[in-house]
Amino acid sequence: MRYEMAPLAIESDRSQRAAFIRRTYAHLAGAILAFVAIEAVIFGVLIPYVNGFEQALVGALSHPFSWLIVLGGFIAVSYLARYWAFNGGSQGMQYAGLGLYVLAQALIFVPLLYVAMVILPRVSGDPTAGANIVGQAGILTLCLFAGLTAVVFMTGKDFSFLGPILAISFMIAFGVIICAILFGFSLGLWFALAMIVLAAGAILYDTSNILHHFRTDQHVAASLNLFASVALLFYYVLWALIQTRR
Repeated sequence: MRYEMAPLAIESDRSQRAAFIRRTYAHLAGAILAFVAIEAVIFGVLIPYVNGFEQALVGALSHPFSWLIVLGGFIAVSYLARYWAFNGGSQGMQYAGLGLYVLAQALIFVPLLYVAMVILPRVSGDPTAGANIVGQAGILTLCLFAGLTAVVFMTGKDFSFLGPILAISFMIAFGVIICAILFGFSLGLWFALAMIVLAAGAILYDTSNILHHFRTDQHVAASLNLFASVALLFYYVLWALIQTRR
């Protein structure tokens, strides 16, 4: 029996395309809520109440080469999660890929959120500073994401030409990050702003792919791509805001 793949969203009828888009953004919302829930557990339960957790985290952050291990592990886990989401076959494997990726993102966010939620209020003397700056970063990320999404949906433009540009730019950025870890120099506000521009480009690219290059049964994989770009944007918006408070 021959298996027939679902049509591309751009080639399907309006109702199928609309249903695919709704499923994709519903899964994106679910991934964001899961991310928030994981961070709430980490910062509400593990850090305050598990003995030694905070000391272990600070100790790990003080060793630059530990970041190389973290980045290597994140890349490996991300590759596996994407493989499951795109090529897992069964819907269960696709959801496993999305869940694994959300967990990986939540863990790699911990050091930056620790600076925002714990160190910044301690240094500034304002106990609300952490919640305020994270809230500001979340609102800015949401506004940027909504605006970029509107551009794609209103124009219907195919931004797939950004793919090679983004790939080269991200490789350069990753090289700069590795050099910063190895040689101990700081990546400041300008690097964060450059990464925000790259993340914005990635959102345009991923949103365009949803309309033009994804099949109507690939809503889980499409939501993973979008979540990755939104997480990247939020990370560097938060980083930039922290830099302005230093």
